[in-house]
This record gives sequence, structure tokens and C-alpha cells, in this order.
Amino acid sequence: MRQRIDDAIAETDERLAATRLEQALDPLVLVTVDINPESRVKVGEGDAPPELLQGGTRAFLVKVINQAGVTSPLKVSSPNSGRTYKPSWDRDPADPLSHNPPDVLTMEDVRNRWAEISIYDKPPMPARLRGLPLEYAILQIYSRDAGQRSAILQFDVGQGTADIGFRNDVEIVFTARPAHPVKLRVRDERGEPSTAAFVIRDDRGRVYPNRLKRLAPDLPFQDQVYRTDGETIELPDGRFTVTVSRGPEYLADTRTFTVNGPSELAFDLRRWIDPSALRWYSGDHHVHAAGCSHYENPTQGVEPRHMWPQVRGEALNVAAVLTWGPCYYSQKRYFSGQDHPLSTPGQLLHYDLEISGFPSSHAGHLVLLGLTDQDYPGTMRIEDWPTWTAPVLRWADGQKAVTGFAHSGWGLEVASRELPNYDMPAFDGIGANEFIVDVTRPGLVDFISAGDTPPVWELNIWYHVLNAGFRTRISGETDFPCITDERVGQGRGYAKIDGPLSYRAWVEAIRDGRTYVSDGRSHLMDFRVGDTLSGGEVLLASPGTARVTLTVAANLPAQPDEAIRKRAPEEKPYWHLERARIGATREVPLEIIVNGVATVTHPVVADGAP
Repeated sequence: MRQRIDDAIAETDERLAATRLEQALDPLVLVTVDINPESRVKVGEGDAPPELLQGGTRAFLVKVINQAGVTSPLKVSSPNSGRTYKPSWDRDPADPLSHNPPDVLTMEDVRNRWAEISIYDKPPMPARLRGLPLEYAILQIYSRDAGQRSAILQFDVGQGTADIGFRNDVEIVFTARPAHPVKLRVRDERGEPSTAAFVIRDDRGRVYPNRLKRLAPDLPFQDQVYRTDGETIELPDGRFTVTVSRGPEYLADTRTFTVNGPSELAFDLRRWIDPSALRWYSGDHHVHAAGCSHYENPTQGVEPRHMWPQVRGEALNVAAVLTWGPCYYSQKRYFSGQDHPLSTPGQLLHYDLEISGFPSSHAGHLVLLGLTDQDYPGTMRIEDWPTWTAPVLRWADGQKAVTGFAHSGWGLEVASRELPNYDMPAFDGIGANEFIVDVTRPGLVDFISAGDTPPVWELNIWYHVLNAGFRTRISGETDFPCITDERVGQGRGYAKIDGPLSYRAWVEAIRDGRTYVSDGRSHLMDFRVGDTLSGGEVLLASPGTARVTLTVAANLPAQPDEAIRKRAPEEKPYWHLERARIGATREVPLEIIVNGVATVTHPVVADGAP
């Protein structure tokens, strides 16, 4: 084949060279597109064998006989191509939070959309036809399935260009060679079987498995997939790079490998810190299984068994999956008031409630942890719930639930970057809006959330209410997959528990203030003033010097990440240890703040050592 092409190029007679080159390329042509002088399109099957790779992408030539000299883009479409899900964000703006979305994409649609078909229009290929009498385009086809599958390919060069007398589509029966199973062996730092996140790319940077074809447990909006020891992933022939990780308490590992048959990869995970060994347990109290980046078709969100690998693979001790407005009536069936049966002694999955998409949402979204009953008295539908937060908080408090405001900074935006500051926010978002009123009622609200909005916005109101004598606590959250859909546990609350880990003990530690908020890359454990642990209160007879002790650990790469360092505080990621790096060093400042002023600053080497 290559020799025939080289011989054609070497031919000195241009007309003969073009003919010989066309003949050399014909065996690679899957589809011929004929554009007549009136710009009408008709399509036929070419000579290329319709052979594909399961889980991989094949490239074919499209032969374009361009009698009209068209210079529009050549477009391809197919009822067998396209994403196999409908994300919740893809909604009518008039109905942004559907409590019970209609079925517009079924499992039959999913089965039929087995391919991903597109024209390759990146350099060196042109984005448009060049108007030549004969030219070629590259057609890419990805196959989700193995075996024989048919696809209808439709081509056009603009609206109304289908030939009335001929078909502008062609149905081709493809045969896809099966992918190879790659078994993944995953062991934690103790040598025990574990779960990890795997980001797999080929030499061209394409992510595997194809995100457009994923359904749970592999989520289409994430690069990574989660696998437990002994599970497999199907990959075509090729060379790949994999990065394996298990949340910020572990070190990531990257390696390359080649697939040409069934194989096995083994990974020994390395921890740089284990706060739970000091009885500080990580948790994310704001995780969703429906809404935002999750899909609402073919199913209304995902099931607990699909969320469990996310929690396991990020090494979270506690994950509170909050049912909320989107897909509410389907998702609420997973609430039990108890830990989900998938939970283990060291990792807990628990369903609770966020008051979002409810009548009181305009006053701020509420996080309710430790409920025993998720239905407000006298209500049959979400629309029946109270229109302000106090009655809901009082109802939750009656169940001994731990209550707080979600994504506290939304609606509290200010221009100042001082902390604290006296700029007056608008109180017009979905954050800690009515918190400023509810905090004055004893026992009504226990905490505000941090870690998923700009720090000044969320912490300013907290500092002010503390200085006013109120004792509201703080806890870390991600609001996955809404504020970020990268992974759960990007914002974490670490809670001190003296006895065995339980969900009740963890949320009570939040209520008692035995917590710190972190991105998992830095840790402030066992903070004490004198002998009093965080959450307690120190009463001084007169002004004087206080002794502060704590265990500090942090971990940053040796080289700075300039992409993060250059971002404004109002840009994601809002909480990231890289923002605290001192110059080009590996040090970050540890500061003791009194009334907004750093009275003590101590550099800490972020090398993973306590």
C-alpha cells in the first residue's frame, strides 16, 4: 500500500499520478460521498473492510467527489452514535431541577448507540472541504461492542443538501474485534485488597473507556474509573499510560504499558499520611447520586452500589450522599436512617438530605445529617415544604440531626480579600443566607460548610458570628458533582472520634467542633490551646499568653504548579495547598490568627512528614 502511494506521488504526469493515487487509496475508503453540481449529496459504501476494535477507534477514508466545488464542512451523523445518557444539566431552563424527570432516553437507545462516529478535522486535516474535484476526509469510528453491529452513516455539507433522488446515508455492517481484559490488582499500604482510581490514556491522549459511552459505575463526566482488586477493564491493542491514585492521602503512581492480549497489572498503593491512625476520620458531608453532572436518563441518577467505588477509591472514611431536588422521588428510596449495607468498619456510606430544589432554597441550602425521618410532617410533595429555613431546622433538630448550611459562600460574595472584612454581601444566593438569622436561635444550626466556595466568602461570616459569641462549627464538603465533578472528597472534614467510627459519632464530632477542614493535602490535628482540644472553650481570667500545640503535616510536589498559583482566589480549586506555597520552595506558612492578624508564623516543609 505505502509503495503504491509513493509510486503515484513520484509519477511526473499529474493526471496519471492523480489516477494512480486514487486507485491506491480506494482500498482504504469506507464511504464515497458524491456532491452533484447542485450540491446534493448521495452516499455509497467503499472498498475498505468494515472492521473495528471493541473499546478502540479506527480511522477510515471518506472519498469526496466534489462536483460542485463545495467548501463547507463535511458533516456526519448517525442514530447509532452519540452519548448514551442525558445529563441533568441538559434541561429546559424553565425546569432546571426536575424532581421526577421524564424518560426521553431508554435502555433500547443505549443499546443502539454503540458507536462514536466523527470526521477528524484537526490539523493537518482541514476543517472544511477545499472545493477540489476529488478530496478525502478521515472518518473515525469507536466501537463500544464486540461482534457484528450495523450503523447508518448520514453525510451532508449543509442544510438541505441531501439528494432528493438518492440516499444521503448508507447502512454498513461492521465487525468489531473483542478488546482484551486487563486485570487490575490493587493493594493498600497494609497489603490488603483495595479500590483505586485509574486514569487511562493512549498515545494520543484519548481517555479510556470512552466517556460518551459510559454508564455507572463508570461515570461519563470523570476521566478516571474505579476498580477494586481483581476487577478488569477492557482495552484494545495499543500502548497506554495509567495514573493510579486513592485520594489525597495517597501518592499517585504513573506507568506505561502495552496491551496485545489478556494481561494483569499490579499496584501497591503508598500512603503519605493516615489521620485515622490518630482517630481523625475524613468525611465529605455533601455528595449527590443525582443531579448536575449525573444523568437523569436512562436512569434517574445512580444507585448506592455505584457511589460506593467513588468513596472507596478516594479513601473517605465517611460519605453522606444527600438526596435533593433532582430525581428526588426516585432517589429518596435509598434513605434508611442507617448506614448503607455496603459500608465497612472503616468506610461508611450513609444517605441523608439536602434542602435544595425545595421552597426554602432561596434562603440558603440546608444539609441535614443523621435524620431518622426524611419526610416533613404534613407534606406529600416537595412543593408542600416550608418556604423558609427555620421550621425545617427545628424539625431536624427534633430528630437530633446535625444541621448546617451548604456551599456557604454563594450569595456572600465581597470584593475584599481581607479576612475578616466588613464589606456587606448581598445575601442573595444559595449559601449561608438565612444563617445570619438562624444562628441566633440556640441549637437551630450547628455548622457552616467550607471547602467548595472561595475561602473569604465562606469564612468571613463564620469569623464574625464567632466574634459575636456564637459557637457554630465548620465542616468540609465537595458538593459532588455540582460545584465540582472531578471526584468526591475534594473538600473534607476531619473529625476526632475517641471510640469506634460510626456515622453518629462522626456527625456529633462536627456538632462538638472537633473538626478541621482540608483538601487532604494538609492536616492540623489535635489543635489545643493549653490542654483544651478544638471544640472546647478556654476562659482566661485576664489577658495573657496562650500556649498552642498541634500536629501538622502537609504534602506538595517539589515543583510548583503555576497553573494553580496564578489563579485568583475566586477561581477553582478554591481550597488547594498549592496556593499557600512560599515562593518556589516546598514550604507553606503555619499561622496563628488573632482578630485577623497573624501573630505567629512558622514555615512548614510540605514533604509529607509530620
